[in-house]
Amino acid sequence: MIALWAAVGLEPLHVAGLLLAAFCAGFFDAIAGGGGLITVPALLATPLPPHMAFGTNKGQAVWGSGAALWSFWRAGFVDREWALPSFIAGFGGSLIGAWLLLRLSPALLRPVAMVLLVCVALFLTFRPPLHPRPRVYTPTVRWAITIGLALVIGCYDGFFGPGTGTFLIIGQVLLLGVSMKSGSANAKVVNFASNIAAFGLLASQGKVVWSVALPMAVAQFIGATLGVRAALRGGDKLIRWVVLAVCLGLCTKLVFDTLHG
Repeated sequence: MIALWAAVGLEPLHVAGLLLAAFCAGFFDAIAGGGGLITVPALLATPLPPHMAFGTNKGQAVWGSGAALWSFWRAGFVDREWALPSFIAGFGGSLIGAWLLLRLSPALLRPVAMVLLVCVALFLTFRPPLHPRPRVYTPTVRWAITIGLALVIGCYDGFFGPGTGTFLIIGQVLLLGVSMKSGSANAKVVNFASNIAAFGLLASQGKVVWSVALPMAVAQFIGATLGVRAALRGGDKLIRWVVLAVCLGLCTKLVFDTLHG
């Protein structure tokens, strides 16, 4: 395994840091989204080319989002009536985003990624607090909002990814009036679909470093399983505090990294 890491320019210390990042990402992403704000900067900080970093990120993230979705589904917090349409829309949107990613020059991808990371972290940190309010829509309007949200954010996830889960939670709470806990559960349907789509396309193009993605997937799976348990026990209050804490810390780090090259 060490020889495989060395072949792509990674040392065991690099991989140890990536495993820790994957575990933390799985834990926090299961609660409030934003796991990509941990793993993407961690992978971009390694010698891996940007496209390989994004592909490897999807190769490990799909396991964490899958574990979280399964746990929320079993607990009964996923809106099952809208799960399949959301999954299909998120999957299709992600394919579009991943297709666009593959056509972006590697020389442009890293600076674009860093700018987007800082913008996402700033938005999530300074956004106004969420206050779920029940909303009543006709079936057609509810369908349009649900599918549109999944399609647009799925496309964003396929192209870039960090903050996807949190954006989905925000959309679910503000546009559909669900609770934070239900929004977090419903977000995992789209997040899992978009991860599968992007992962499949990027893997087919040889953009996944399996010797890194598989160990990170194990760490992500464990973190996500523990994160869902914490979310179910802590409820909406825990989710709000985790979103705030993660975004403040990551925003500070990303701004520091960007200013120091």
